[in-house]
Amino acid sequence: MSTLTQDAARAGASVGLDGDRITFRGGRPLKGRIEVRGAKNLVTKAMVAALLGEEPSLLRQVPDISDVRVVSGLLELHGVKIERDTETGDLHLDPSNVERAHMAEINAHAGSSRIPILFCGPLLHRLGEAFIPDLGGCRIGDRPIDFHLEVLRNFGADIQKLSEGIRMHAPNGLTGAKVELPYPSVGATEQVLLTAVRAKGRTELRNAAIEPEIMDLINILQKMGAIISVDADRVIRIEGVDRLTGYSHRALFDRNEAASWASAALVTKGDIFVGGARQGEMLTFLNVFRKAGGAFEIEDDGIRFFHPGGELKPVVIETDVHPGFMTDWQQPLVVALTQAHGTSIVHETVYEQRFGFTDALVEMGADIELHRECLGGQYCRFGQQNFLHSAIISGPTKLHGANIEVPDLRGGFSHLIAALAAEGTSTVSNVGIISRGYENFIQKLEQLGADFTVEG
Repeated sequence: MSTLTQDAARAGASVGLDGDRITFRGGRPLKGRIEVRGAKNLVTKAMVAALLGEEPSLLRQVPDISDVRVVSGLLELHGVKIERDTETGDLHLDPSNVERAHMAEINAHAGSSRIPILFCGPLLHRLGEAFIPDLGGCRIGDRPIDFHLEVLRNFGADIQKLSEGIRMHAPNGLTGAKVELPYPSVGATEQVLLTAVRAKGRTELRNAAIEPEIMDLINILQKMGAIISVDADRVIRIEGVDRLTGYSHRALFDRNEAASWASAALVTKGDIFVGGARQGEMLTFLNVFRKAGGAFEIEDDGIRFFHPGGELKPVVIETDVHPGFMTDWQQPLVVALTQAHGTSIVHETVYEQRFGFTDALVEMGADIELHRECLGGQYCRFGQQNFLHSAIISGPTKLHGANIEVPDLRGGFSHLIAALAAEGTSTVSNVGIISRGYENFIQKLEQLGADFTVEG
């Protein structure tokens, strides 16, 4: 067992498995300071990028979350040597001896993660073949891999669907391609980047995602020797190179985790300093947070989020790709909006089934109605597909304790926030899912003065 795997196992024991429960005694404001490290939506992709290099890489500020452990296990199966400094979060990745892995082992290690699809391009370059199992992930909407497979075919991959998964070959190597995304998907953009940088010739990607995590991945690839340009009209151009080196990089902070703790401060009438958070990547969130009645102070080493007193205000939100309001921000903020005086509207345009978490909030006393129409914003692609993708939140309503089962990552953290704000006692089960994206969240709750008991 590697140093990283041992450390991860010890850390995972404090978080617990998916069946664990936490009992909260709500009504206490969260106050104090916590730290956020590298973004979940970047670090796992940066780890995969290390496969492309012929020299070791160093990734700094890597959080100890279960998604990182899954990717670490998959990399180790393919011969990558990994060492982690548990204090700093520095991750050393040595891909000098990349090798094939057995299908059964890949299946066993992948679990519910969707990251394996992004291994395909790098492995095709390094080994000439790749295998991925059936893919999981949070059940928040349709996340088909068909487009990923079509992209890989465009680059020259031969794809076979087997009963145990999908096997790919690239006997003649990969060649640059022209790709236009029907929607600026983050995952599809990452797929093209990780495949194109070592493909022969040029690749042009239109309607690309341009999230900060995507730009940071581009920064990493450029450090490795890639040639990538980004135009203002969502067009990314990549000139393939024969060889990439390793990289040394400090990961972008996790703006989703920062926004989650900000919402926790607002709904509990608390005061939380999020160390490591930065203003630039959170500009859109900060505007909405202020409109809703929250307050913040920006320092060089982080952002203080707090409830300034007085009434919270209703807002109208439409989620969108960057630079719009992130879909991962809306779930925690919806909990705070249950305490706003008036009617708020949230129109979800990124994932069509992201409001399932509101069932538990209604059980706790929230007044939330879901609608199939596009409310509060422009018409979106879900408008005539019969999805409940708009929410009307009327408040303020008193939240009371309840028994809740976590449905997905962001929805699960939102349930924790609701339990912390509610009167009485709440029991939240299946909390292990939350460790996919929130490092040491139990310890952070302790630091902020939450009243709870962890039950195995």
